[in-house]
Amino acid sequence: MIEFVQNLIDALALGSIYALTALGIGLLFGILRLINFAHGDMITIGAYALIVPSADVTARLLIGSWTPAAVIIAISMIVVVAALLTDAAVFRPLRTASSPTLMIASFAVSYIIQNGILIFYGARPKAVDFWSGANVQIYLGELRVPLLQLITLVVTLVLMVALTLFLRRTPYGVQMRAAAEDFRMAQYLGVRGNIVIGLAFAISGVLAAAVSMLYITQSGSLTHQMGVPLALFAFVAVVVGGMGNLTGAVVGGFLLGLIVTMLQAYLPSDLRAFRDAFAFGVVILVLLVRPAGLLPARTTIERV
Repeated sequence: MIEFVQNLIDALALGSIYALTALGIGLLFGILRLINFAHGDMITIGAYALIVPSADVTARLLIGSWTPAAVIIAISMIVVVAALLTDAAVFRPLRTASSPTLMIASFAVSYIIQNGILIFYGARPKAVDFWSGANVQIYLGELRVPLLQLITLVVTLVLMVALTLFLRRTPYGVQMRAAAEDFRMAQYLGVRGNIVIGLAFAISGVLAAAVSMLYITQSGSLTHQMGVPLALFAFVAVVVGGMGNLTGAVVGGFLLGLIVTMLQAYLPSDLRAFRDAFAFGVVILVLLVRPAGLLPARTTIERV
């Protein structure tokens, strides 16, 4: 039982990372019908913004002497600006384009960001000692809980509650929900599309910044493609949860984290190398039963 609870806590922590990443992807899809695969590279930008550009294997922190609050604000602003720049330079001129065109554009943005990081930081993976104090263990009887996992759960809960309150209690949040229901009708009723979409990109940037700091604290290493696997799993979580439904994206993220963690823990040792294949097999089974996802959105109206 102790081992199962331990694995469950690990699953919740991993699911939190997937859920936060899925929220950023699902938010943009709900309004813009954009499957933004460059969202993973926003996470990479947030992580690389922590270090001095160099080719050294052990990277030196750029903001190592700053307070945690200052680090969080600085990284969030950097990622938000990067997200807004991608919107202004790439996605805004493609407002009337089809969803496949927007998706291809996001692949192009991802490729440009990855190669830009290679130019400034080099191709070698870098070791980073960032908030290492969060990796201590807390013992609750026989249960061993890493402090970082508790922090990850708390941060995820706070951000999800804050986003929920914003969407339900603020004028711009209501406009974003209206745009997600029917973008064209929302515009007819006075919603300014560029502001709403820009705000969605900014919020996705904040979520990406949170994921980057949590993930780099856990992994302790940087690569120019570190955000790509997260974006892939998060996209799967969005599909499983229900495209266009933020609650479904969160549910899908936690479900995917549970599947991956439990497979890693209970698969025979000679099959653990195929963990992801088994995980996606389970995802296929879920979609065969629920093709629209676990919590499908009330509408899938395309914005044209």
